[in-house]
Amino acid sequence: MSLTEFHPELRSRARLLPKSAIRPLTLPVIRALSRLQLRLPARGVEVLTIADGVGVRLFRPEGATAPGPALLWIHGGGYVMGTAAQDDLLCKRYAARLDATVAAVNYRLAPEHPYPAPVEDCYTALTWLAGLPAVDRRRVAIAGGSAGGGLAAALAFTARDRAEVDVAAQVLIYPMLDDRSSDRARRLDHGFRMWDRRSNVWAWRSFLGDADPQVAVPARRTDLAGLPPAWIGVGSLDLFHDEDLAYAEHLRAAGVPCETHIVPGAFHGFDSLAPKTRVARDFLDSQCDMLRPILAARR
Repeated sequence: MSLTEFHPELRSRARLLPKSAIRPLTLPVIRALSRLQLRLPARGVEVLTIADGVGVRLFRPEGATAPGPALLWIHGGGYVMGTAAQDDLLCKRYAARLDATVAAVNYRLAPEHPYPAPVEDCYTALTWLAGLPAVDRRRVAIAGGSAGGGLAAALAFTARDRAEVDVAAQVLIYPMLDDRSSDRARRLDHGFRMWDRRSNVWAWRSFLGDADPQVAVPARRTDLAGLPPAWIGVGSLDLFHDEDLAYAEHLRAAGVPCETHIVPGAFHGFDSLAPKTRVARDFLDSQCDMLRPILAARR
């Protein structure tokens, strides 16, 4: 893949980035660095432990005097790495721009804790968030990036089926939705950045364990009716591009409103690696533009 195929604002970073950020041998090192991040001073965030030992990082909007909207954020990391702390700045932006209470969940990681443990942790955080006095439970959305986007999609099914929290919207940012998507890497030049076929195969195997893929993998589900309205964003040079657009079509076919935002020449995780670029700012604007009227309309 030539560098000229990448978005002009992203080419300099694409030149330096690896094809993948994770391999089984590097996982312990990356996890150790993530734990160090958790020890940094937390400014403007409440670090809490809720039911079943689930960790949450809570961000409150300024000046709120009545129950308002909320957003549950689910971090990425291929289901095997990462912490909620890695997205503190993003969560602060959501809280300010949406005037919403934002909770970022620290779910258990695979392969030690395969499906359904991570989804159950996210569900615990969702029900806790919806029950806060500062939150209008009719205006709670869910969002996540990469594996977090995949968990948000899985959580949407769980919330629909259990009918305890009526999720207002789901924002899926280059979501990891389909364990079969590695086939795309076989058809294309191996020029993906930050996440490639080998990492994808291993991460999905770690996450699924002995689970039935027809239940655990969002893209394999056939019962999409009744899911909340969705926003799906992905770069054209992301391994997940094809699966994400296919999932959007399946949602629409099931009668679920779904907005898509495709970024030409963008690689996986581009917005977190280049957050000050215009293309990354537009990406966040699109998410907030979708969420704002939905969260306001349920008053």
